[in-house]
Amino acid sequence: MPDIDIRTTGRAGRITLTRPQALNALSYDMCMAIDAALCNWREDDTVDLIILDAEGDKAFCAGGDIAELYATGTRGDFAYGRTFWRDEYRLNALIFEYPKPVISFLQGFTMGGGVGIGCHGSHRIVGENTQISMPECAIGLVPDVGGTLMLALAPGRLGEYLGITGHRMGPGDAILAGFADHYISRAEWAGLIQQLEASGRVDIIGTHAHTPPDSSLAGLIPQIDQFFGGETLGDILTGLNSDNSEFSAQTLKVMRRNSPLSMACTIEILHRLRGPSLTMRKALDMEYRFTHRAMEHGDFLEGIRAQIIDKDRNPAWQYADKNVPGVAVSKMLQPLGADALSFSEE
Repeated sequence: MPDIDIRTTGRAGRITLTRPQALNALSYDMCMAIDAALCNWREDDTVDLIILDAEGDKAFCAGGDIAELYATGTRGDFAYGRTFWRDEYRLNALIFEYPKPVISFLQGFTMGGGVGIGCHGSHRIVGENTQISMPECAIGLVPDVGGTLMLALAPGRLGEYLGITGHRMGPGDAILAGFADHYISRAEWAGLIQQLEASGRVDIIGTHAHTPPDSSLAGLIPQIDQFFGGETLGDILTGLNSDNSEFSAQTLKVMRRNSPLSMACTIEILHRLRGPSLTMRKALDMEYRFTHRAMEHGDFLEGIRAQIIDKDRNPAWQYADKNVPGVAVSKMLQPLGADALSFSEE
């Protein structure tokens, strides 16, 4: 298919996203093509490892292709979106649980759906211009595609901060937060890929890795832990509003753009996940509870309208006063019963 190049080169299964003009946004068909390739290579003894990369300098993958989601949702057809998210989440779990090394090269924007395919493999490589983020609250979703797993595991309360602000992480930040593993200069990527294809050995990655740039987030962790340790969105807002620092002012400015319902549900998801019982499948199940309901009961369609369709940047959010009732959060995150996310391969 024209948007993705799937082939075997040497000892490597190769997946390259090839729509740089669209920042390599991920369509449903692209997800299914990746899923099929990974299932085939899983049993193929001639394939030792998988390499995920993308064409262009601006983006590895700037997220999911949401035009069709919006078009179907505004017609009252919620089935397409639910199918898209269900099958995408199964792919995220497949990558996370894959029995062979999965190496991803994450240049430029790696957001949303790009995190889902690029940040769950065994070896996640970032370069000079990498910017990783989970900006879903700005469009009425919650961080998904397994992103809540990494947010729940991030140091301190960094997960809450990244999840409800959509802060863009540079390479040092991404490694600190657990979204990446190795910092390698972009100039070395092509040569490293050739070595991986020829050898099928992942241990050579370490010989190319460099000390990452300093993390801008590292110095903010004390403030993040101070203000993002509350149980609810209201607790966090109360703390930030009572503080006169530049950090609080800038954080509140960002949060004012986002869906209050999405931010409140993000916080609740992370609190439910954090602990010894955390698994990728549990994270994806919690995310799907929200996204399954996002078009019909959440702010998703309004968020897409304001950000992508009309571009007026003036969404009419539910609970615009930021007072999100606990019952509203519970309704978005209650179990789905027969509609619950299944990981069976069909």
